[in-house]
Amino acid sequence: MPPAISPLAPASFPDMPPVAGVRLATAIAGIRYPGRTDVLLAVFDPGTAVAGVLTRSKCPSAPVDWCRTRIKGGDASALVVNSGNANAFTGRSGKAAAAMTADIAAAAVGCKPDKVFLASTGVIGEPLDARRFSDVMERLAADAAPGGWEAAAKAIMTTDTFPKGAAAMVRFGATAVTICGIAKGAGMIAPDMGTLLAFVFTDAPIAPAVLRGLLRDGVEDTFNAVTIDGDTSTSDTLLAFATGAAALRGVEKITRLSDPRLPAFRKSFCNVLADLAEQVARDGEGARKLVEIVVEGARSKRSARRIALSIANSPLVKTAIAGEDANWGRVVMAVGKAGEPADRDRLSIWFGGIRVAHKGERDPAYDEAAVSAAMKKPEIALKVALGLGKGRDRVLTCDLTKEYVAINGDYRS
Repeated sequence: MPPAISPLAPASFPDMPPVAGVRLATAIAGIRYPGRTDVLLAVFDPGTAVAGVLTRSKCPSAPVDWCRTRIKGGDASALVVNSGNANAFTGRSGKAAAAMTADIAAAAVGCKPDKVFLASTGVIGEPLDARRFSDVMERLAADAAPGGWEAAAKAIMTTDTFPKGAAAMVRFGATAVTICGIAKGAGMIAPDMGTLLAFVFTDAPIAPAVLRGLLRDGVEDTFNAVTIDGDTSTSDTLLAFATGAAALRGVEKITRLSDPRLPAFRKSFCNVLADLAEQVARDGEGARKLVEIVVEGARSKRSARRIALSIANSPLVKTAIAGEDANWGRVVMAVGKAGEPADRDRLSIWFGGIRVAHKGERDPAYDEAAVSAAMKKPEIALKVALGLGKGRDRVLTCDLTKEYVAINGDYRS
């Protein structure tokens, strides 16, 4: 039985237009669960640029290793994503399965295997039978067509309760270019790269080096600022593909980060990343509350980030929020353990816009009824002011509920 849709989910999947130069198809290959769509193939026009950020885990999956050694080439012909099996901690068989998957896709699409990019998500430590791709790949290549974003987003889900997509349009003079992205993620989220699996596509003509710069900067305050449980996946992969098809409509190629046309594109590109990252937080396993944590008055932005993550990853803070308890004592604990500069007697804390602690003690105007009402809302804003400097940062997370334990206790069964 599929999990109940998160109460924090968007009302509907967004209306996402096709991206010129991108064709998509999905299939049921029986990777792990019978009758479940579990393979996505994306086929790109010749000349498509690719860039990516990958997990910093020291135990990366075979598809991560595959992408890491090929992404420097900067061009892509296809992307294959499967759910149900992460092909991680699978030794030589995992490496062979990745190579076989690329060979099968390359033969179906008509390209070199090195131009096929891979991503897998699901159970860790189980061998992936890549022969299953042989049964569906030729049909996928034949059926690949523009659009189909919602089906693509569903094909890459594991414990997600809803498909995640976001889109934006940007004008380059009289010509509009499109940015579309899909993602999956609900648990094992604390990436410090680009989270879980996420794929962004655009028809803008952008050189690989520029695309790399956009991703490097774009993930910092989006995917890198989301945590569900403090655990970094073996498989985290964010890939961006720029087909360049807009060049046929008169848009000149962007070859440098200083291009005066880039700021508008960068803003929309980052908005897509931010939208996807927030949807991941909204779909945290068992989540009932979306939590925004803002730390200000730190010595630096980096210090503020570390303190915000200390709060966001604290099981005690997260369970208190699940219980709708504005337990500022647990926030104080998380600030103190972060290992960053802090002064107890300058510390102030807000829940839901209501100050509950000020200058090292409970706020004199504290009103239990008002705070309790604020904690019942589905979206909780938690702010900490350190009073030490100008450093500020923001992190998204969710609460920690009994459902999280149930989901992860039964994950392999």
